[in-house]
Amino acid sequence: MLAKQTLGRTGMEITRVGFGSWVVAGSGWRFSWGDTDDAESIAAVRHAIASGVNWIDTAAVYGLGHAEELVGKAIANLSENEKPYVFTKAGLVWDQDNPSAAPRRIMKPASVRREVEDSLRRLGVERIDLYQVHWPDTGESLEYAGDGSGAVSPNATALEEYWQVMADLKAEGKVGAIGLSNHDVAQLEAAEKIAHVDAIQPPFSAINRSAAPEVAWAAANGTGVIAYSPMQSGLLSGAFTAERAASLGTDDWRSAHADFTTGLAANLQLADALRPIAARHGVSVAEVAIAWVLAWPGISGAIVGARTASQVDGWIGAGDLELTAADLDEIGAAITATGAGTGPAKARNAG
Repeated sequence: MLAKQTLGRTGMEITRVGFGSWVVAGSGWRFSWGDTDDAESIAAVRHAIASGVNWIDTAAVYGLGHAEELVGKAIANLSENEKPYVFTKAGLVWDQDNPSAAPRRIMKPASVRREVEDSLRRLGVERIDLYQVHWPDTGESLEYAGDGSGAVSPNATALEEYWQVMADLKAEGKVGAIGLSNHDVAQLEAAEKIAHVDAIQPPFSAINRSAAPEVAWAAANGTGVIAYSPMQSGLLSGAFTAERAASLGTDDWRSAHADFTTGLAANLQLADALRPIAARHGVSVAEVAIAWVLAWPGISGAIVGARTASQVDGWIGAGDLELTAADLDEIGAAITATGAGTGPAKARNAG
């Protein structure tokens, strides 16, 4: 049985690793990971559940609804006892006539209510266990995955307005818990004055540690944290190489991202530094990378993607892997030596 942890004050006991569906969303949209096979994707989700994973993270925008549909198919025939928690997100609205365009960050109340109904239908569920705001509303497009920058339109919806709508959806029973993804501490504090932030979803990995302040805020406020991209989109999987980065197709969003171009050498050096630790524990490099994230104080669980069932097997043990203080010191030293990424190399009270 996989290790579990309570997600903030929600009462949900989640496994420390959850299945992320962004990677299986297919091609034909702006932030695709390239072509995928739907049958393999559904098999990967079902294998993760059969292996003990009890939550799935998805979003309306992944594959422009396709990822939610796949998750719905994967869980449709499971008994109530077998069904995992389903977490999804709203706020990235795409142009049906131009699917390759960057989605816009929109959280207008009417738009959110339309999105939640669409997500419920695609997922085939009566209630979403955790509903999250994908990005702060700017009224403008999201230029590339992982970018929190961008101009704010005069038509942007104020956080106080869209967080109230999220609280209303929870009160109405359409969603069980509400969360914020990619929001900073000031935004979290503003939201908390309106309704408790049940969970946050920041990016967090040994490469991208920039959300450490948000994680600390969550720990101090009874808020759960589910970290995304703990392997930095595959860079810390132990299987990524410079050759593979060079061969990424133009339909794979990573091909143009700095982590896979100008920052690639330092990132791969950091991945190599995890290999001796993995060997000592008899686990994969991927599991060490994920376990490092889970060792960070305040983090409840990590979202990990997989295209196939065999890829699930490569990271499933991360939640049960306990890194030692010496391991954490070694990883912290490697982060400093390689200069990979941004943020603190080690939590003050980690290890």
